[in-house]
Amino acid sequence: MTDLVTEAVDALALRCAQYAAPPPGGPDESARHHALAQLQVLVQVERAAQRLADQAARAAAAAGAGYPAIGRASGMSRQGARRRWPGLITSGTPRHTPSAPRSS
Repeated sequence: MTDLVTEAVDALALRCAQYAAPPPGGPDESARHHALAQLQVLVQVERAAQRLADQAARAAAAAGAGYPAIGRASGMSRQGARRRWPGLITSGTPRHTPSAPRSS
């Protein structure tokens, strides 16, 4: 999945960078300008992705996910998720706990 997302973001960055104003200089200036425009777009994509990850983490917690599940989904440990999103899970946050199997 990482490769697919990387390809999509790269295509988006290249496309957005094309809308940057053309540089005033020659070919060397053009290559530099294009690389800087792409970098600017990628930094903005990174910020947007972080904002969306924060929203998704809050939504997961509100839906009952705990730090272990949020950590797994974000590729980090429970402790890493707790450090990344402190206070996300509180005593007032609804928690989904699996039901104990019933005995017949």
